[in-house]
Amino acid sequence: MEILRVFNNNVVLAKDDDGGQVILTGRGLGFQTRPGRPVDPGKVVRKFVPSDGRDPDHLAQMIADVPPEMIRSVVDAMKEAGLGERELASTTLVLALADHVNGAIQRLAKGIEVTYPLVGEVRNLYPQEYARGQALLAAINKRLGGMRLPQGEETALAMHLVNAGFSTGDLSYTYTMTGVIQQMLDIIESSYGITLDQESVNVGRFITHLRYLFVRIHQRRQLDDEPEPVVAAICEAYPDALKCARTIAAVLELRLSSDVTDDEIAYLALHVARVTKGVARR
Repeated sequence: MEILRVFNNNVVLAKDDDGGQVILTGRGLGFQTRPGRPVDPGKVVRKFVPSDGRDPDHLAQMIADVPPEMIRSVVDAMKEAGLGERELASTTLVLALADHVNGAIQRLAKGIEVTYPLVGEVRNLYPQEYARGQALLAAINKRLGGMRLPQGEETALAMHLVNAGFSTGDLSYTYTMTGVIQQMLDIIESSYGITLDQESVNVGRFITHLRYLFVRIHQRRQLDDEPEPVVAAICEAYPDALKCARTIAAVLELRLSSDVTDDEIAYLALHVARVTKGVARR
């Protein structure tokens, strides 16, 4: 195998013997080497094969940003939690979980609390994934020594599992989803006369919400029985965001050939309000 790019001392992107691109990890694998040189096979600990059209450079950078012991712990926890070979073989899922757990640990160390929305919906709509998220959280906590991730993280882990199951389906829908997300951001910027920082946490959360909305639309499991006072309160509190959310919903209906429920529009409004809060107008 030949090195294509060095990300750090322990992570490289390489061309395998079949001409495909693989991500390799191992202590010292990238130390004092450069593109074009052969890979030292004795230093390779783990090989990740990009799938589902994922960008190898992006995945490799994700791996480089996560401590190798975290990836190893997550893989071991996945096995203990009973996840199958398909999940364990999914580079995207393994890295998404490792990246999330690594971020959760950093937030915990800084005393930052995160409340995940739609906990009840996740539990009710995706009971199997929620149960596996609970088992995965317990297995991860066993490997963290004196530190324990709080209850609530099982919701985020469950949603990663839901998204993984969705992403392994028809890729054409995934590609459509990517284009629609950018269109949604353009609508918000145009409606509010602002420029969103697409690297910000709030935009990241909004994109995550959209992705899971697409999952629910794709699976015909949209939110449609939320408490009426909650929906009414959101609509009353954020009239501008509601107007924008209705525009977004109209575009979604055209692009995805599916109606969007009033409950989903209300939660869209809530996320629009969050993503635009404090952003200066142009």
